[in-house]
Amino acid sequence: QVQLVESGGGLVQPGGSLRLSCAASGSIFRVSAMDWYRQAPGNQRELVASITDGVTANYADSVKGRFTISRDNAKNTVNLQMNSLKPEDTAVYYCSVVVTDSTNWVTRRYWGQGTQVIISS
Repeated sequence: QVQLVESGGGLVQPGGSLRLSCAASGSIFRVSAMDWYRQAPGNQRELVASITDGVTANYADSVKGRFTISRDNAKNTVNLQMNSLKPEDTAVYYCSVVVTDSTNWVTRRYWGQGTQVIISS
């Protein structure tokens, strides 16, 4: 089994910054893609940023230049640095990783529990 623990959400004023973190633990052989998604009320879940194990990063157009995704392969962690935050960034943010399980060699995607981000004055 693999567990994801997220942290770092909260309330911040427009223009402010937040840093989200996600740690994967458990029966991990390999972590490939590490992603951040978000879901605002009434909206579908959307991919915000992704990073491969080769550390190639991709971003949604709406966050390019403001958000930075990074990972620590030794610790199986992924972070999302969010700057110049806007009210429309308000959402529940989910960490999601693709893991090959060391006990059965199955590769599947896992999801974190979500962390609330609110941008409001």
